[in-house]
Amino acid sequence: MIHTVHATHIGNVRSINEDLSWVGRIKPGGYTLGIVADGMGGHLAGDTASRLTVETIVADLSGLEPGLSLEACEAALSDAILHANEVVYRQGESDIRYHNMGTTVVAVLLSGAEGIIGHIGDSRAYKVDSDGIERLTDDHTLVNELLKSGQISPQEAGSHPRRNVLTRALGTDAEVKVDLGRVALNRGEALILCSDGLSNFVAEAEMMRTVLKPGAALEDRAHKLVRMALNSGGDDNITVALFENGRAGQDAATKEWVQ
Repeated sequence: MIHTVHATHIGNVRSINEDLSWVGRIKPGGYTLGIVADGMGGHLAGDTASRLTVETIVADLSGLEPGLSLEACEAALSDAILHANEVVYRQGESDIRYHNMGTTVVAVLLSGAEGIIGHIGDSRAYKVDSDGIERLTDDHTLVNELLKSGQISPQEAGSHPRRNVLTRALGTDAEVKVDLGRVALNRGEALILCSDGLSNFVAEAEMMRTVLKPGAALEDRAHKLVRMALNSGGDDNITVALFENGRAGQDAATKEWVQ
């Protein structure tokens, strides 16, 4: 049984929460879907982009038939994300208020304990188990490109003045590439989806220790991750979704704290 929870917070500085998450079961197919989107584009635009993205992906996948292969799930998730790109881009082109709006997205579609992760931008997915924490996504950012090419060090990347510049986002261009990968959760293992409001402020080792904390309810662990980001500065919106195989938790819960 995959247990899930998601939580979001506006943070300590921002006036609008442009993050949006959705986690739930898709009926009648029995799949588990999770999405985190981190919108950008200023007042109205960022939260519109993330909302349209989540709504489109959920609507497109809600009718999935039971028993699809992982290959079919991968195609369905990719198509839904690409459709969301079309919806957001078209809205941005047709209304000056939303011009150049966009969003990151990271999504998982699980059939039982196996599934597909799709992402665009710098929202991330991590797999956590007793052996450690593994990042499953590769940031689409200028700083990550500089890091991979050896032009800057990991230490320089953490404080680079252009670390928030994306090289790929959903909705900013008519066409976009979706990165796709597979994931499987054995008993006791967990998956984290998060916006950079968490990953930029909480070290991966701290995420791992929090998610694996014995005896803690899944909801409490999600809320602790949010509090840790807030206590470390909280300069951005913070969103996290957790998926766990085999420990006690709530099947679905939504907590949105607004200040």
